[in-house]
Amino acid sequence: MPYRLTVIGTGYLGITHASCMADLGFDVLGLDIDADKVRRLNSGELPIHEPGLEPVLRRGLDSGRLRFTTSYEEAAAFGDVHFVCVGTPQKRGEYAADVSYMDSAIESLAPHLDRECLVVGKSTVPVGTAERLADLLARLAPAGVEVELAWNPEFLREGYAVEDTLKPDRIVIGVRSERAEKMLREVYQPLGDIPMVVTDFATSELVKTAANAFLATKISFINAMAEVCEAAHADVTQLSKALSYDDRIGGRFLNAGLGFGGGCLPKDIRAFMARAGELGADQALTFLREVDAINMRRRARMVDLARELAGGSFHGCTVGVLGAAFKPNSDDIRDSPALDVAVTIGAQGGQVTVYDPIALGNARKAHPELHYGESALEAVRGAHVVLLLTEWPEFVDLDPEELGKVVAARRIVDGRNALNTETWRSAGWHYRALGRP
Repeated sequence: MPYRLTVIGTGYLGITHASCMADLGFDVLGLDIDADKVRRLNSGELPIHEPGLEPVLRRGLDSGRLRFTTSYEEAAAFGDVHFVCVGTPQKRGEYAADVSYMDSAIESLAPHLDRECLVVGKSTVPVGTAERLADLLARLAPAGVEVELAWNPEFLREGYAVEDTLKPDRIVIGVRSERAEKMLREVYQPLGDIPMVVTDFATSELVKTAANAFLATKISFINAMAEVCEAAHADVTQLSKALSYDDRIGGRFLNAGLGFGGGCLPKDIRAFMARAGELGADQALTFLREVDAINMRRRARMVDLARELAGGSFHGCTVGVLGAAFKPNSDDIRDSPALDVAVTIGAQGGQVTVYDPIALGNARKAHPELHYGESALEAVRGAHVVLLLTEWPEFVDLDPEELGKVVAARRIVDGRNALNTETWRSAGWHYRALGRP
């Protein structure tokens, strides 16, 4: 008989994991302390934007294999395997990760665990967290040693989360017993022949943070090259293309631009540095400080380029901003470079109007001081400078002639190196981009 699964926490990761596991045929109970969110999920309403996820959620609900609750007692009675998917944001005023939500979830669940089960952490946490939580479980669970902990990091990309859950490139599990390994192998068996790395707690925790650190480093490397290219009057897009043919380097994530943001990369590399310092290994990760600094400098440089096109000052200048989400196919505005740039220009006296196909609602709530348009044309109407800050396909496909008819001046800064330079320049636009002549 298949295991019954619970998913603790219904944020981006939790909703996706719960819906996809139900789609694989498991009975799944999702839990969240937010009663309104639970109500919305039980009615099939998705509180986040993720392509392809809503039909998976609705299939699970319609089949009866998926439902949501606010009761830890109900979850404990229901589940054989409990996946913990709560957030681990950056602590306010610090680099370190805030694991209080993880602690709270374990402290709330454990007192109700009175039979053999497996608790599986999926959240990104500082190395050493699993060891501590295993001890906490053993102390608080009535079933004692029959309640085991395992660690199973997630590798979801926003915009591709369903695909990444159902067709992962690898599964990593940190376990202490053959029983825990066997249970997780059985849980993931419906996915087919996926490479599985079975390791200890510490290594499994490090896999996700190391992967994000490597990715952030690659992105910041090409953005550092963009700084050099600007100084040398070279073209970073051609440099990147030439580098991409080297199979030791590859072309993925080697596109220079405004840099990374979102709810994972920035806070994860900072938490990694903080934890390395606590372990006495801070020198090993000092390079990540520069990775972070390069990333933040791209935002400042974007503002500088826009100011140059505006004639040296934003006062009396109307700026049309295309993009609010930190990346396309997402409504996530956490640490969004696009919004950071828009807010900075507004604070420096610019009249800023923002448009995004999906993230407009979230942007309005977070930054009511900005103006918002309901289309790209509306956002740039009367603009002295246009900024492309999130590479949504509809922005990449914009007609420069059509756009040129509504702006006050044909000036654009391409923050993602996503537009065809010659097309825009031949349409009379003063085109600038990060890392290009």
